[in-house]
Amino acid sequence: MWLLLSLCVFCLLGYSEGQDRATLWRGNDRSGHCQYTFTVPSPSETSCSPTVSGGPEMEGLKARLSLLEVLVARLTGGEIGGPGAGSQSQAGLQEALTQAMGERILLQGEKERLERDVEELQRRMEEMRRETERLKSRPCYPQPPLVPPNVPLQDSGLRPAGGAGVLSHLVSRPGRQWDTGSLRDPVWQYGGNAGFQELKAEVTEIPAPIPEGPEDSTGCGELISIGEPVSHRKADSIAGKYGVWMQDPEAVAPYGGKMVWRIDTVGSEVRQLFGYEDMDQLSKGFPSKVLLLPEPVESTGATLYRGSLYYQRRRSRTLLRYDLASESIAARRDLPHAGFHGQFPYSWGGYTDVDLGVDEKGLWAVYSTNKAKGAIVVSQLDPHSLAVKRSWETSIRKTSVANAFVICGRLYTVASYTAPNTTINFMFDTATGQGKEVALPFRNKYRYNSMVDYNHAQRKLFAWDNFHIVSYDVRLGRQ
Repeated sequence: MWLLLSLCVFCLLGYSEGQDRATLWRGNDRSGHCQYTFTVPSPSETSCSPTVSGGPEMEGLKARLSLLEVLVARLTGGEIGGPGAGSQSQAGLQEALTQAMGERILLQGEKERLERDVEELQRRMEEMRRETERLKSRPCYPQPPLVPPNVPLQDSGLRPAGGAGVLSHLVSRPGRQWDTGSLRDPVWQYGGNAGFQELKAEVTEIPAPIPEGPEDSTGCGELISIGEPVSHRKADSIAGKYGVWMQDPEAVAPYGGKMVWRIDTVGSEVRQLFGYEDMDQLSKGFPSKVLLLPEPVESTGATLYRGSLYYQRRRSRTLLRYDLASESIAARRDLPHAGFHGQFPYSWGGYTDVDLGVDEKGLWAVYSTNKAKGAIVVSQLDPHSLAVKRSWETSIRKTSVANAFVICGRLYTVASYTAPNTTINFMFDTATGQGKEVALPFRNKYRYNSMVDYNHAQRKLFAWDNFHIVSYDVRLGRQ
């Protein structure tokens, strides 16, 4: 700016490079106005005579000085009208800047809100997409015609797509409502629900088969009824909301058949196995043995058989046989193609993808695979090596039922884990390879049943119902 001012001054005065330097002085006069003084030394005159000072040269110089004042005022941001105009202009600019900053903050907040709305819409769209894919994979077949009671339908050979196992008594009993409590607990990472089930085997309309003679107390007949739950103990802490408890039906030394074992399965590193001398010590809560398993347990699918604990290793499809006598892993093997860690759980969740159980015929695994598209697969295992001896694919979806157990080579499923009065709703017989719907009453006394297993030595069901260790007597028909 000052370079431009100097150029303008020399231009106005017409000075050449060889002449003396001019000086410019600025100051306030007595009235407070800005006053500029421009001085050019004369090489020939020692003083200003009245004639020279009032001549045309002086008038020209005054005109040039007036023009210079205008230029300086404009260059310094002021106006001709007075010194206060610059400060007014600065105040206006500051006000405009403040307003612009406020608008920027408002726009930034609006942008963040819109971004959140977009993320929420994208999440909902993804949920709708998954639900659409789930519905596409479960086609709805025409409803079968109603038949008179006690008249079984012939097997049509139709291969089902899977769904909920309560469809038959919804059709045959219009007044009965479907239990919605079979949906999973939201604490577990599982997004499905129990939809519709298309069955391979056809429906028998009677609630439970009535044997022609007395029940078989020694053989392996079909399940007739399940008694009322008997409570033995309540867990002491939150770690015991879900769990598994067992007695070895074919115990070997050093532990006898009365020994009771339990695992509290809430936690990311479940490794403690508690042992009690008998049911009385269990009810009192005094373990006589505590074992630390070498590898963590996944969920509530463990079982005991012939002196070994069988369980699924956490976050894997690996099965382990833990020998109680040597307190070491005796065998390990991957269960071929089995889903794990929330891929095909029971309806309550809990990473219950693989459920191990024992009956009169040996060791069993209940699970599903991608090939089976979520339908329950039941496999008989070699208890020594854990190798699969034979497998059967059923027609009922694993995520549509609350739990399952095996009695005499027959798989039974529980409809709901929360309804106080639910049913055993499906049976699959591995001897014939056929399944059917049934309706055997079953009670969830404490309304959150996370484990149901069969003990053939005592002919009881063992269950873990919302912190409570309970058992049920069972009745079997003739073979």
